[in-house]
Amino acid sequence: MGRQHRVRDIAVQAGLSETTVDRVLNGRAGVSARARRQVEQAVHDLDRQATQIRLGGRTLVVDLVMQAPSRFSGAVRAALEAALPGLRPAVLRARFDLSETASAAEIVATLDKVRTRGSQGLILKAPDEPEVVEAVDRLVAAGIPVVTLATDLPGSRRSAYVGIDNRAAGATAAYFLTQWLGDDPGGVLVTLSRGSFRGEEEREMGFRSTLRRLSPGRAVVELAETDGLDTTIHGQALAALTADPAINAVYSIGGGNRAIVQAFAGLDRPYRCFVAHDLDADNLALLRTGALSVVLHHDLPADLHRACQHLLHAHKLLPHVPSRPSTLQPITPYNVP
Repeated sequence: MGRQHRVRDIAVQAGLSETTVDRVLNGRAGVSARARRQVEQAVHDLDRQATQIRLGGRTLVVDLVMQAPSRFSGAVRAALEAALPGLRPAVLRARFDLSETASAAEIVATLDKVRTRGSQGLILKAPDEPEVVEAVDRLVAAGIPVVTLATDLPGSRRSAYVGIDNRAAGATAAYFLTQWLGDDPGGVLVTLSRGSFRGEEEREMGFRSTLRRLSPGRAVVELAETDGLDTTIHGQALAALTADPAINAVYSIGGGNRAIVQAFAGLDRPYRCFVAHDLDADNLALLRTGALSVVLHHDLPADLHRACQHLLHAHKLLPHVPSRPSTLQPITPYNVP
């Protein structure tokens, strides 16, 4: 395992000492199971980023920390790895700490771990909680630039936010729903993964304010704190649909769309319109079958490329990188890229 990589590179990737890595690689005793897993994951990461390692030149190691369903964090990870080979003038390597559910305290512990072991930059998707903001500020004070992704921490000292204009995205969802529903008086099911994600909060605010203008009086039923997980959201969706037979449209802000579709099907209930976000594997399959009406998509590799450019700028390796919202692309079953 890992013989094609230097012990030092594996140690940096794993966040462990070279001595520990050497013990793992040579099968020596006195190493925890967790350390062995970290070394195995580090070698796997280095294998996936082998093109970057061969480029040579100055190397920056950056961290991606996300709290999101695996379907989305996996898509972001793949997008970051796809962006790395095209970055210049330095070589970037990435480490990953991805979780589906995490308390604010757990996220803070992860950020403090990144600060302690050292990093040249952090790309972060995390809830806007005071303790998370404070942890970000500690990272910046330690010389580690932070870029927020998909959801912002505007009260922090982060370098930049990369992602869509979430209020505009919510307004766009309201526009599509009202066009599909027309004079149908049915209600809308709105789902969030967690209210403390500022991006989701802004999408909801944009949606509600636009819906009030375009379709006054239309009922909205909200499901929150689901973490966007199918296992969590299915029961909540089933209960909401049973309690309100007038719901016939969905705006899914936080995901779990396969479970929502299954909840409608389980009750033999049709719906008129289903608006979702992001072309992850689940949404792509649902879109192709017509279960989703439209997906509000943006170019993740372009987002991750720009996030890395902001980190390079923070190290004075690139001139100023403009901050601008990502382009929102409505994808239907007929224009799937």
